[in-house]
Amino acid sequence: MPQPHAVGMTTIIRAEAAHDFLAIVPALTGYTPTRSLVCVAFRGTRSLGVLRYDLPRRARDRDAVASAAVGTVCRMAGVDAIVPIVYTEATFARRGAMPERALLELVVARAEEAGFLVRDALCVATDGWGSALDPETPAQGHPLDLIASSHAASDPGCPVPDPAGAAGLATLPQPDPDLAARVAHLLDVCDADDRIDAFGGRRRSRELERLLEALGAVVDPVELVEALLGAEPGTSDADAMAWLVHLAGQPAFRDAMMLQFAFGRAIGELALDDAVDTNVRAAENGERVSELVAREHSERGPETVGSLLARLLLGQSTSRPAPERVERAIAVLRHALAHAPEHRRPGPLCMAGWLAWTLGRGSAAGALVDRALEIDPSHTMAGLLAAYLGTGAIPEWAFADGARAGDAAPTEEVSDP
Repeated sequence: MPQPHAVGMTTIIRAEAAHDFLAIVPALTGYTPTRSLVCVAFRGTRSLGVLRYDLPRRARDRDAVASAAVGTVCRMAGVDAIVPIVYTEATFARRGAMPERALLELVVARAEEAGFLVRDALCVATDGWGSALDPETPAQGHPLDLIASSHAASDPGCPVPDPAGAAGLATLPQPDPDLAARVAHLLDVCDADDRIDAFGGRRRSRELERLLEALGAVVDPVELVEALLGAEPGTSDADAMAWLVHLAGQPAFRDAMMLQFAFGRAIGELALDDAVDTNVRAAENGERVSELVAREHSERGPETVGSLLARLLLGQSTSRPAPERVERAIAVLRHALAHAPEHRRPGPLCMAGWLAWTLGRGSAAGALVDRALEIDPSHTMAGLLAAYLGTGAIPEWAFADGARAGDAAPTEEVSDP
């Protein structure tokens, strides 16, 4: 499935030779690529982003992959050079030559046709590495030890790649059993709020009243998001985690909190107000929310609060999310997910997946959404996200003019055709 993601670095790590550069690629991507075509995009001497595609299994698909990769680079503001790299399970020894040379040469040709400088074109196989642009590359490749022993990978400013691979965020931390049991109990307590008494009124249990009293101001989803972001990741108590998971299971609250995590309190308040207003109007008109939204969109055009928020959800905006907020939000959600019963996880998994996508972590986003669908194949939001990520969508803010090193820059991940 095509899945976009973005990376950027502000730390300057000097690569004096090709093997030094290969040593820092896992730091640029956040993981060690496998079975991949990776294109590192540059503005001058600074890397702006990384594109990753699954290696095509059929020779006839090489041209499409090469063209798609270079086409995406063309959308990146300020890029003037690239370095394509193939990571393959094949070997120099078996072929007696560099594996995937044909693919590399296609990427080089397409990039040069588009006006980019190709600084190098590299292959990392299981028994060696080499450059398609270096005629002195040995037939058996250079030793992989040159990469492993490079001083560049041990640079203090070089981020440590995730040992769990590209989808490492989908691997949850180990839960505290007692805390998990408490969260599960509180979620059952929250569900009890749906009970109706003999007079037709909503009946709250004493436990639910105690929970709401303990939560205090953070019963409000807007206050909850800010409180969770303000605390140290991994320190949320059972009350806050249960309330987060409970609200994440309700589409209106889930989407508003998701946007607030990424874009700030004002957007969260706007999204929550719009969701409440939309639900009230749908109930008054006897319509589903989706029917109301579709009708009002056709009647009033796209310039509504709802369509503005929808564009943010789809990444159709040059307004960038706040990376620090998103990073903390993902940490908060992973902690809550680890302590939530499995059947309650699809909502928070969708939130975490979308947030990962806003930072450009397509593999993580896809893995999180896929996990939600494994738990509940009929989950609407998970299905919509899976379909959207499957188009190869990349947020517009990744391509906005004036992008800086360290901003989200696009990495596109595409599975086999």
